[in-house]
Amino acid sequence: MSEPTRHDAGRRPPDVGTPVVVVDDHELVATSLVLSLRSEGIDASRIRPAAERGILAEAARIGPGLVLLDLDLGRDAEGNRIDGVELVGPLLGAGWQVLVLSGSADPARVGSALDAGALAWVPKNAPFPTLLAAVREAAAGRPVMSEDRRRKFIDLYRRRQSERRELAEKLGRLTQREREVLAELARGKRAQAVADHFVVSLATVRTQIRAVLTKLEVSSQLEAVALYRRATGS
Repeated sequence: MSEPTRHDAGRRPPDVGTPVVVVDDHELVATSLVLSLRSEGIDASRIRPAAERGILAEAARIGPGLVLLDLDLGRDAEGNRIDGVELVGPLLGAGWQVLVLSGSADPARVGSALDAGALAWVPKNAPFPTLLAAVREAAAGRPVMSEDRRRKFIDLYRRRQSERRELAEKLGRLTQREREVLAELARGKRAQAVADHFVVSLATVRTQIRAVLTKLEVSSQLEAVALYRRATGS
């Protein structure tokens, strides 16, 4: 049996008259959505993502309601990626409900937001009437996504996390130099180029590669590189 979603028990549907806030770094999409929501009589506004702390502070100023949250919010002034998934928990803790409105095609990433407590996911490329209907349903406290479909996204995310933990455990068996050799192989270098890079003999690198294959429980460099890329997302 699947575990319950972390925030299922504390979920409270917002009243229809409470604020609806769009958090999206795409100016045209966000502005169009806000204007369309207002034309439907919904109190809508936008928070421009500049930093996670700024988003949360602005949300606190507006007051709890429903957030339409993109998952990919660009980068802050320091160049750090702003991850919408990391905002779900703090927004829920501040009394907001979250509807993920994202163009992310990765179902596991969507599942991570749902597992964190988001109500549902609506694709950004859905017809505009569909988006508006989803907002109205969520604002009225009615379900937007079937529980079965929601659970499938969450279960996929949890399986992916379990796989990543297993991969990380295997990579943890490698020495620092073995990890460095594997990283060079993952960049497309051959054994001789790796030897030249570390100024060691080809025989030494081949010994290290054999150790990598043994510790990762794979039979070829291709498998080792594929495992490394899945584990590191590279």
